Amino acid sequence: MKIVSLNLNGIRAAARKGLFEWISRTSPDVLCFQETKAQQHQLADELFHPSGYFNYFHDALKKGYSGVAIYTRHQPEKVIKGLGWTDVDSEGRWIQADYDKLSVISLYLPSGTSGDIRQSFKYDVMARLEPVLKKMRQQHREIIICGDWNIAHKKIDIKNWRSNQKNSGFLPEERAWLDWVFDEAGYVDTFRILDQAENQYTWWSNRGQAWANNTGWRIDYHITTPKIAETARSVQIYKDERFSDHAPLTIEYDFSF
Repeated sequence: MKIVSLNLNGIRAAARKGLFEWISRTSPDVLCFQETKAQQHQLADELFHPSGYFNYFHDALKKGYSGVAIYTRHQPEKVIKGLGWTDVDSEGRWIQADYDKLSVISLYLPSGTSGDIRQSFKYDVMARLEPVLKKMRQQHREIIICGDWNIAHKKIDIKNWRSNQKNSGFLPEERAWLDWVFDEAGYVDTFRILDQAENQYTWWSNRGQAWANNTGWRIDYHITTPKIAETARSVQIYKDERFSDHAPLTIEYDFSF
């Protein structure tokens, strides 16, 4: 079972850069996209509907903003769009595909980089997610939450950690919240089961020479229940082509639908 997480920074822009040709070559079972930046009616072209995939979108109300999607070879029993929170759902930040004993989620956690108002919103969403994550752990299902969590967890997950300690995405409160997700809520950062190496990043700023110098952040995750984490067999951050300012994060699991 091959699952990809990718913040597209615009699905139409990513398509022009060869995203769907890459999908055709690699044939993932599920792709979890964030930041589609499109309304579903703008994606009528067959390019956005590759053969063999069911696709589901949860768009932001604001055009050209946010939005999440799931492309899957296996038709889900149920698809849940949003969390039932108007302020979050209007931005298109959560879509969930439920299979028999597995839920795969594409999550786009808010960023706080634009200022205090959005940082406060980010903290509010994090707090409201806590009972959601706890409840999901009690449902005796396997869960894979793919997505751009907009937080680098540890020093190993960010190139310039010293100079970013007061910046959104690496604030002590944000990192402590991920501690809670892993230590108390009982989820697993599955990437780190398979790869403990330094300099493994999934996002690079468009400023300066961040990409060329690998001055990156690891802010994209597969955050999973422990049992399915144990079935993870391989991981790849694909950097041979650039579809976005993020790289596709692919994990293969020895698990069947």
